[in-house]
Amino acid sequence: MSDGLPDSLIPYDEIVQEALRAVVGRVLGSVAENGGLPGEHHFYITFKTQNPGVDIPQRLIERFPDEMTIVMQNRYWDLLVDDERFSVGLSFNQVPSKLVIPYSAVTGFHDPSVNFELRFQAQEGPDSPDPHDEAENDGPTAVPVEDGSNVVAVDFKRKK
Repeated sequence: MSDGLPDSLIPYDEIVQEALRAVVGRVLGSVAENGGLPGEHHFYITFKTQNPGVDIPQRLIERFPDEMTIVMQNRYWDLLVDDERFSVGLSFNQVPSKLVIPYSAVTGFHDPSVNFELRFQAQEGPDSPDPHDEAENDGPTAVPVEDGSNVVAVDFKRKK
């Protein structure tokens, strides 16, 4: 006997995750089209470094074997955006690097200037590495406002 709602035959959680990841693409596409970030906007983008389609320098994979966070603020270049992924040039310890990141690898997007945040389910297995340190790409560090406004967290749990 079931103790609650029946299991859905429609993968709502996957559909919502995909739609919210498209928000990241739309925002980045707008930045690319307009030639830069408007006003004080800047982004912290967290992604899984081992996901299919992620293309980052080996030294970054070694330093961040599971997940890393990049900052897009003042020093980035060659932002290219399409329906499946984005690529961007960033500097890490004064070394220029190109990163290609599919939206399916993104686990977090935060714009501290307006305290807007999206978090996505991580597809982690039992052998996942320990939590990561933040990336130290060459950009100013911003302290986010922690009042809880404009934060969207999606955390679906599947019933089994």
